Amino acid sequence: MEGVSTIIKNFRPFLLMIFLQFGAAGTYIVIMATLNQGQNRYVLIVYRNAVAALVLAPFAIFFERKVRPKMTLSVFWKIVLLGFLEPILDQGFGYLGMNMTSATYTSAIMNVLPSVTFVIAWILRMEKVKIAEVRSQAKIIGTLVALGGALVMTLYKGPLIPLPWSNPDMNEHNGDNNSSQDHNHWVGGTLLILLGCVAWSCFYVLQSITIKTYPADLSLSALICLSGAVQSTVVALVVERHSSGWAVGWDARLLAPLYTGIVSSGLTYYVQGMVMRTRGPVFVTAFNPLCMILVALLASFILHEQIHYGCVIGGTVIAMGLYLVVWGKGKDYEVSGLAILEKHNSLQELPIRTQINNDNKLDASVDDVSNVTVPAAAHRYTSGI
Repeated sequence: MEGVSTIIKNFRPFLLMIFLQFGAAGTYIVIMATLNQGQNRYVLIVYRNAVAALVLAPFAIFFERKVRPKMTLSVFWKIVLLGFLEPILDQGFGYLGMNMTSATYTSAIMNVLPSVTFVIAWILRMEKVKIAEVRSQAKIIGTLVALGGALVMTLYKGPLIPLPWSNPDMNEHNGDNNSSQDHNHWVGGTLLILLGCVAWSCFYVLQSITIKTYPADLSLSALICLSGAVQSTVVALVVERHSSGWAVGWDARLLAPLYTGIVSSGLTYYVQGMVMRTRGPVFVTAFNPLCMILVALLASFILHEQIHYGCVIGGTVIAMGLYLVVWGKGKDYEVSGLAILEKHNSLQELPIRTQINNDNKLDASVDDVSNVTVPAAAHRYTSGI
């Protein structure tokens, strides 16, 4: 019985991450179905972030009531900017790009996110790059490979993949009509999705800065969602002035904000945080390409999306680049963890040598050592789309 419980405990992170990728894949499908029904994307952003704020707020109030720091003007403006970067820019550009391409295509392109984040962090000198070290070489090569895969997907669409459940006559008809216009939409949609990735990467970088001065994860997430809901309401009121555009019914227009708010923001945040504490951020990110595969299968079944060879080839190249970047970041975490461990050991040895001279300093040093921990990842790789 003890052996069975050990096996379950060892496999639990894998099962949780697979469950998380199914949830993320469902997000793409639900959002695409809602957009296909004519839902205004900014109205969807309002509802999604409002639901997410309502879901996260009770947990933030209860679990972080003793650790939540005081709000300062600097933190407030950072939260406002975070609410603009992720809900407004990332989701706004991402939804429009998805509407111009497909859910499968968008989920594949989104795998360049770690590479874009690495580039932005390096430009801001938050990421150290040493060309002589293998881990830095892996991150640089992985970034170039991932961006190359995105370029392949943009420029080469390729022939349709004949799936057993697809309609070959419909595929042939769609492939012959409006090919030039379709290609323009494909390129434009790709650029919009990549702009969303840049906004999402800037969000991660600013979040890693903000969390240092406001170390309350749930409260910060709830406030960001609230900020995004308020700002997107202003934008949506300008874009969508008819009350019919705000209406929801017993269809995908109601399911989308509930699903994305509860699953994508609520459950995803909790599961990722739980797995990240035990396995680290690299383990969490390594499962991202599974979402791309699930979206491709579900979208072809449910949304009748067509899959092209260019999407498969480019998505595979992006996944290879992703794993190179993830491997390099994993080595960074190992090195930083060893450095802190060595510092921890040196702090433990130092008081022993000076114990005879100053017992009070010994007690203070031991207290300091107990607070030394390996830092968790600044970035939480959740689905912005």
